[in-house]
Amino acid sequence: MKFSWKTLLLGAIPLILIGVLLWQSLPSGSPRGETANTATAAMAYTDFLSAIEQGKVEKVDILDGGRVAIATLPDPSIPDTAPQRFRVNLPLSDLNDLYATLRSKNVDFAAQPPSNNGAFLGILGNLFFPILLLGGLFLLLRRSSNSSGPGQAMNFGKSKARFQMEAKTGVKFDDVAGIDEAKEELQEVVQFLKRPERFTAVGAKIPKGVLLVGPPGTGKTLLAKAIAGEAGVPFFSISGSEFVEMFVGVGASRVRDLFKKAKENAPCIVFIDEIDAVGRQRGAGIGGGNDEREQTLNQLLVEMDGFEGNTGIIIIAATNRPDVLDAAILRPGRFDRQITVDRPDMAGRLEVLKVHARNKKLAADIDLDVIARRTPGFAGADLANLLNEAAILAARRRQNEITMRDIDDATDRVIAGLEKQPLVDSKKKRLIAYHEVGHALVGTLLPDHDPVQKVTIIPRGRAGGLTWFTPSEEQMLITRNQLLARIKGALGGRAAEEVVFGDDEVTTGASSDLMQISNLARQMVTRFGMSDLGLLSLTGGGEVFLGRDLMQRSDMSEDVSALVDEQVRNIVKRCHTETVELLTRYRSLMDRIVDLLLEKETIDGDELRRLVSEVVEIPMKEQTVPALSS
Repeated sequence: MKFSWKTLLLGAIPLILIGVLLWQSLPSGSPRGETANTATAAMAYTDFLSAIEQGKVEKVDILDGGRVAIATLPDPSIPDTAPQRFRVNLPLSDLNDLYATLRSKNVDFAAQPPSNNGAFLGILGNLFFPILLLGGLFLLLRRSSNSSGPGQAMNFGKSKARFQMEAKTGVKFDDVAGIDEAKEELQEVVQFLKRPERFTAVGAKIPKGVLLVGPPGTGKTLLAKAIAGEAGVPFFSISGSEFVEMFVGVGASRVRDLFKKAKENAPCIVFIDEIDAVGRQRGAGIGGGNDEREQTLNQLLVEMDGFEGNTGIIIIAATNRPDVLDAAILRPGRFDRQITVDRPDMAGRLEVLKVHARNKKLAADIDLDVIARRTPGFAGADLANLLNEAAILAARRRQNEITMRDIDDATDRVIAGLEKQPLVDSKKKRLIAYHEVGHALVGTLLPDHDPVQKVTIIPRGRAGGLTWFTPSEEQMLITRNQLLARIKGALGGRAAEEVVFGDDEVTTGASSDLMQISNLARQMVTRFGMSDLGLLSLTGGGEVFLGRDLMQRSDMSEDVSALVDEQVRNIVKRCHTETVELLTRYRSLMDRIVDLLLEKETIDGDELRRLVSEVVEIPMKEQTVPALSS
């Protein structure tokens, strides 16, 4: 077993204290075994002298350097008693006279030398707490000097960047999928570092900075790890929040220290994650900006492209908030390239799934192409989490491999939350079934709506039931008919409740649907110009703390705002009327699907379309956009 010197020291302190206490409790070392505490009673000094003159004292022991005497003589208050010991306090000035008197009366006496125990223990007690305090401070300073965390007492101005002479991140470009355009841009940076002569021969200069922009989970940090793994040059990594502390000037000092180390190891890569923590727009928001953060940003701007150049240092930064960054940090010369790392399309999701499926045991029936089609809007981190959840479910079910059922359940869990116990109340269960079938039936009957993937009345999260819509392909543009179809599909649940149970029995289950359709209809009026107001963009200003203005500015007057509200109401009212008419026309088909749903609790999209096709011809679904589940 391995012990450190700190452990030995802490274990020795109690032993030392116990030893001192035991040593203090030992006798003083008198040859007669006498101590100041052996006397049973006290006697006045005058009575002691009288007893010596009368010849009653048999023996005297003088202790503590002549301060105390232990006299043996009969008790004067009780005649004819055996000799007893009395304690007498002696005046130091009369010791010589006392010795002479004892010799003249032939009294057996002995003088013991003074004991040093009291002085030693007094010194030890006075020094114990100062020594303990100094020892504790020494341990704290030693610990802080060996630590890179917030306990550094003497290194506030030093950079906290993690440094690797040869970055062994374990990530290569082959491990990054679904963002081919970003990979191609960054591969040029790697080639610059590996073979700069190919570019300098034609007059090209190495980029000073690359800014990775994209939503969370799309692989920005993963790309930085891949660059470090591919380039084989020294690599510094730090978060933007690690520059700023509570002490003024610390952030700027850390920036200087970081670039000083980078210059010593050039050519190298400096990766700053979440740069928006230090690179926000200066002087923005209420009360101006933060002085410490702005000083840090100013120092960063100077180091990246100031009076001195940083030849051979490439800055790679990542953020999901490019709108809040200061304009000075975005200009060429600091960040020469801004690479958008967006959510992957279907082909990109397929490649991401292949990467994350390398170390997973998948069953033969699993089709990654189907999973990629069912997960529109998923980022790389979402897909990795999906496969991990499926693996956890497979292990919990004591399976040797991941099946398609595990993938389906994991997808539902990631999108909608944990599955709850099925409902028992038949009335509530039937009401939820009509609500969900209303969504699904309207979405199936409308030609411009996304196809239904699954309908279930098994509760998940806060929802009593769910209807999933899956696009067959992805488009960048959305038509007016598609937006209206979305509104009608979202209104299908409330419309089904009205058709079956009446206006007095509608429930609160459509609250999220109403928020969705209100937002969509308002965007049609204010952003997309799809209303009677004409081709106008009537959106408001940005957030208060991100711009330079104290208050938000609206592009609409009160009269126009009232017209916008009226147009939104007209769109929703017209869609609601058409949805109620559609479900009323196919009421018998809706009842049949509800009965089947109550029996099976889950109906997939193919079975639903088969039931509908027996009554009416289903329109072809050629569009698509990422659909909203309800």
